[in-house]
Amino acid sequence: MKNTALLMFVLFSLNSCNSQEKKTDKQNFPLVKTEAEWKQKLTPYQYQVVREKGTEPSFSGKYYNHFEKGYYACVACEKPLFTSNAKFNSECGWPSFDQAIKGSVIYKTDSTFGMQRTEVICANCGGHLGHVFDDGPAETTGKRFCTNSVSIIFVPKK
Repeated sequence: MKNTALLMFVLFSLNSCNSQEKKTDKQNFPLVKTEAEWKQKLTPYQYQVVREKGTEPSFSGKYYNHFEKGYYACVACEKPLFTSNAKFNSECGWPSFDQAIKGSVIYKTDSTFGMQRTEVICANCGGHLGHVFDDGPAETTGKRFCTNSVSIIFVPKK
């Protein structure tokens, strides 16, 4: 009985910490909206990827093979994230960039699905963009920002 009560206390404490972390996570960004507001602004697919950390299937997004001049911004808040000069063809099926615009993204450890990865999120609204890996072009940064097309919008150079 004593062990059961202790186990329940530990589980409740861990659950409270997780809930608090998620709550705090969403409130530490310059742009804060309720989930209802995000659902109103984003399509259901955008919401699933950007707010719920989903992933679009490889080779399905409209920007994986897109190389016009301009910049890519967050679909949720329109904050510029990547320039077209940073985009390269990684042949991985998702838009790939070797660097983000300084201060535009935040990096978080992601250990979901039994993997150790680095998640990339918008520094302005906290939207999930994708992940960054160390297998990018060696002649530039060596980084590959593997980004969901549905999480970004392209703004052409004028």
